[in-house]
Amino acid sequence: MQITFDNFRNVKYFFAIIAAGIVALSVYFTDSLATEMAEEEHQRIELWADATRLLLNDISGSDFNFILKVLEDNNTIPVMIAGMDDEVITYRNIEIKGSDTLAFLQKKLAELKTVHPPIEMQLDVDFYQYLYYDDSILLKKLAYYPFVQGGIIIVFFCVLFFFFASAKKSEQNRVWVGLSKETAHQLGTPISSLMAWMEIIKGGSMPEEMIPEMEKDVNRLQVIAERFSKIGSKPELTPTLLREVVDNTLSYMQKRTSSRIVISSVYETEEPIYVDMNPPLFAWVLENLCKNAIDAIGKEGSITAYVSLENDNRVCIDVHDTGKGIPKSKYKTVFNPGYTTKKRGWGLGLSLVKRIVEEYHHGKIYVKKSEIGKGTVFRILLDRGETKG
Repeated sequence: MQITFDNFRNVKYFFAIIAAGIVALSVYFTDSLATEMAEEEHQRIELWADATRLLLNDISGSDFNFILKVLEDNNTIPVMIAGMDDEVITYRNIEIKGSDTLAFLQKKLAELKTVHPPIEMQLDVDFYQYLYYDDSILLKKLAYYPFVQGGIIIVFFCVLFFFFASAKKSEQNRVWVGLSKETAHQLGTPISSLMAWMEIIKGGSMPEEMIPEMEKDVNRLQVIAERFSKIGSKPELTPTLLREVVDNTLSYMQKRTSSRIVISSVYETEEPIYVDMNPPLFAWVLENLCKNAIDAIGKEGSITAYVSLENDNRVCIDVHDTGKGIPKSKYKTVFNPGYTTKKRGWGLGLSLVKRIVEEYHHGKIYVKKSEIGKGTVFRILLDRGETKG
């Protein structure tokens, strides 16, 4: 999954929940396993106590080979047998530390008394010995395992979180740089056009039919300012005749594109189609799709917007181009900030397109199909609005 600025927060919470779940499951299963092992060790010590009692009492008919095998098989559980006066009689699996063996054994006996209740072994009517035991090393390690695993998981997710935070900051920087360049690019076309008009005016020959085009460029600057003012805030959607927005946008792009690239629209029905939209922002969507298509086409080709109605009362806009195409593996990647195939591109256009369509207009946009060397189809789905009047 690719981490982007939009989904970073959700991914962060997702991994936090996964980490908590792993730790909880680990603690639960480890605790269950430790309980089972403790019960098994207790049963083994009970058997060991019985074998010891039989050996000490020298009961006739006992299988001493079996008794000795039981006694010798205990190589992991520390055990100690003491008399009624706490005198240590024997011990097993206990490493003596220090030079004073007796003092060490008495101290160890005191420790074992706090771990498990002793197992009483009656050797005569009034004569008892007591078996004390501790948990095995393996069982003790198992008790600490969930905490060790939890610590490792926490460290891992801290590193992962740091990586995501760095990725988020890097993507924010790319978005700001891209937005600045997109602003300059948006302003560049009408400003260049107005500069050309100014040169014509200075030359004293301003055809009257050029005045509406100049007005379009001035209006264009107002539209650009309005578009950027709406980024980051919830735009107002109004019932709008879709055909007007599509045709006006494509006409504007055609007049500022090479005549060898034909930009047109095709409508499945002549019925007026209204959509709840913000016209300046949605026109921006179509412009960005056209710009990408123009870059992909190169010198000669066509861009066509096919408008149709879906059965579920949705409006479908398919933008076809005859450009170089997109690899299937990049169908989703093209909408990520920073993705571009242009050497001097900044890869923000389609990211803005996706945000405008899906977040602001509650629609959907995706690559419907594409063939390398033949072209691409972007599909936009929007809910149909109520007809005016």
